[in-house]
Amino acid sequence: MKSCIMIYNPNSGHTMNEENLKSAKKILPTYGYNLKIIPTKYAGHAKEIVSHLDVCDLVISVGGDGTFNEVVTGNMQRKTRLLVANIPIGTTNDVGTMFGYGKNFEHNLKLLMEGHKKRIDICSVNGRPFVYVAGLGKFINIAYDTPRYLKKQFGYLAYLIEGVKDFFRPIKSYRVNYEVNGIVKTGYFSFILISNANRIAGINMFYKDVKLDDNQFELLLCNFPTRRSIIKALRLLIDNDPNNVSGIEFYRASRVKFEFEQYPKKAWCIDGEKLDRATKVFEFNTINDFEILMPNKNVKKLFTKKINLIDD
Repeated sequence: MKSCIMIYNPNSGHTMNEENLKSAKKILPTYGYNLKIIPTKYAGHAKEIVSHLDVCDLVISVGGDGTFNEVVTGNMQRKTRLLVANIPIGTTNDVGTMFGYGKNFEHNLKLLMEGHKKRIDICSVNGRPFVYVAGLGKFINIAYDTPRYLKKQFGYLAYLIEGVKDFFRPIKSYRVNYEVNGIVKTGYFSFILISNANRIAGINMFYKDVKLDDNQFELLLCNFPTRRSIIKALRLLIDNDPNNVSGIEFYRASRVKFEFEQYPKKAWCIDGEKLDRATKVFEFNTINDFEILMPNKNVKKLFTKKINLIDD
């Protein structure tokens, strides 16, 4: 039989319960896998586990977007990478929802086992990998500033509560020199978003034509001087081409470099977690040789290349 390691985060928004653990132990063998389950004990533990694992056939991350980020990061640190997968039980679950998962753990596990192996783009900032989004500026800090106990108690509503608080705080604009697609410019921005996803912060179809294997990420640079302009622009983004929204610069690229005039007051948010980096220079790149196992529900929509069966 093949070997599978399931790494789950007991502190994710929807806690992994005994019933789910029993389901996993029952389902995996029917698909030819011996299963070992490892709970994480502290922040960064999933990354450590994956980076030191013996070779196995599949590693499943069970948690939120941050847990999957740790699993991917640990895998990137290995000499021999492992096939990884993600089953969401977090608060927002942007990645899991984008992949086509629902809310039922047992059903999600079956979807995964009957899924496909795909090569996807992974992004990095100053060498640190992230799966789907990095951001800086107004509202971005909500993801890591929202207390964990509120997320466990109220779920996604906790982010909305923190968002209301942040709405009334002053807007900070950063003077930035940046280079993207051969263009070198300087601008003032209150909101920067680098992503490889069509669902961000719980908003479905944030972009309508995202591909996860085109060796590009989407870059949004925004200069919103007032709270009213922020809300207006975000509403327009949902239904319009970002190139046609006033106050926004939009690019698709495989590399961008930022140099800030001053150290950013707030930290970058990477897949919902805080990035602690004492630097004024941030370089983003794509890495397009990373494989995951995922449900086949949204494969045709999210990928440019043909499906690779997991038995290939």
